Amino acid sequence: MVTIRPMRPEDVPEAERVSDEGFFALDTRQRRVDEPEAARRTDAHRAVWIERTLHLVRHDPEGCWVAEDETGMVGMATSLRREVVWCLATYAVLPGRQGQGIGRQLLAAAMHHGRACSRAMLSASTDAAAVRVYHQAGFALHPQMYLTGRVERSAIPVVDRVREGTAADVDLMDSLDRAARGAGHGVDHPLMLGAWRLLVSDTRSGSGYAYVDERGRVALLAASDRRTATRLLWAALADGPAETTIGHVTGANQWVLDVGFAARLTLKQDGFLGLRGMKPPAPYVHHGALL
Repeated sequence: MVTIRPMRPEDVPEAERVSDEGFFALDTRQRRVDEPEAARRTDAHRAVWIERTLHLVRHDPEGCWVAEDETGMVGMATSLRREVVWCLATYAVLPGRQGQGIGRQLLAAAMHHGRACSRAMLSASTDAAAVRVYHQAGFALHPQMYLTGRVERSAIPVVDRVREGTAADVDLMDSLDRAARGAGHGVDHPLMLGAWRLLVSDTRSGSGYAYVDERGRVALLAASDRRTATRLLWAALADGPAETTIGHVTGANQWVLDVGFAARLTLKQDGFLGLRGMKPPAPYVHHGALL
């Protein structure tokens, strides 16, 4: 018998293990011959995952769940509700327990947290079973792309009107989020500000922001117009590592492809952005968990 119960802070390290095992197995199954072998999370990535999940358990206790039986934890799901938007942050079942209905029970429990929301978002892998569940739950699936490779430094233009951001920019960022996806990130901003670099562009012609993660990659970007979004992405690439990846790109954000191809990056496909009650946000690059 499997029990579905709310996640507690003390469950988070074990939930990380379940998540890591689930995603490692998925990456191993779906790895193409020309791709590097799947890798487990590094200690640094594990620490970021645990901090973010503890944040969700504190702020969204009704959206975070675990599945367990006599052997221990076999599945987990975390989600968040920000204003009128519900987001599935992460969702995993141990490889040996998949196909037994555990994932459906976890997703149903997490989705109940967003029962009053008019919009919903999730970033999905290409796992066939999970994608089928999302579709049956009413999510429209939009293919995600990513750009990867060595940045052509000579292609980077002169970038101006971009500054370092601070906590004083939260109101601006929430207003941009509402325009793009219908809700601000709210309490998630202190978490992101504490872990990542923030770039802001705020001019008469447009505004935008970009969080750059611990690896120097764009983690989240929102802007009022494509020109500002493009400026911020170039600024992040200019200060970023030689080898980089721009993830979570949807067809509604062709401006990302303009920048990526100009920087001589290679375009690939990976997973889906699942949406309910809304269109793909633009100009916008979503985060995989905080969306």
